[in-house]
Amino acid sequence: MRLPKTAHTERPWRIHELTPDFRVEDVWAFRTPGAGPDDFPTMLAAMRTAGGFARQPSPVRFLFAVRWKLGALLGWDAPSAGVGRRVASLRDRLPRDLRDAPRVRTTTTCPLKAIYELDMESARELANKTVHTVMHLGWVRGANCDHELRMAVLVKPNGRFGRLYMAAIAPSDTSSSIQP
Repeated sequence: MRLPKTAHTERPWRIHELTPDFRVEDVWAFRTPGAGPDDFPTMLAAMRTAGGFARQPSPVRFLFAVRWKLGALLGWDAPSAGVGRRVASLRDRLPRDLRDAPRVRTTTTCPLKAIYELDMESARELANKTVHTVMHLGWVRGANCDHELRMAVLVKPNGRFGRLYMAAIAPSDTSSSIQP
């Protein structure tokens, strides 16, 4: 279920300390019936073993394949455009307590690189010639007392081209209403 951006911005997430120059692009909630307050690490482990992009529905795989092909053809995703090259990793902005936390494993099948992982939130990043983006996952108590997974996408466009690119692909603003 799509949520208003305030569903992310009004929570006391640690990611806010690292991303004042990013904007929240999209926020989603995923129901996890029966999940409790301590189940976030289990949810993350299940997501890691679920097969990533390879197990997504064919329309999703197709859209990602088209995007990655365009990126390869136009040079958007060259290694020189990524995290640690064109842009510094958000890991470089981590406060000491997060920097000293156990290092998160990054799988080779996921293009997003781990920033941090805590008991109730996790963040991964990706950069290319168009944007520097963050996928933030958080664990929140839902309305029916079960916990739910919240996903926010934060974006920092790269120059004019990045702003045009984001204007072309960005979802419509949902800051004032919840979409089913």
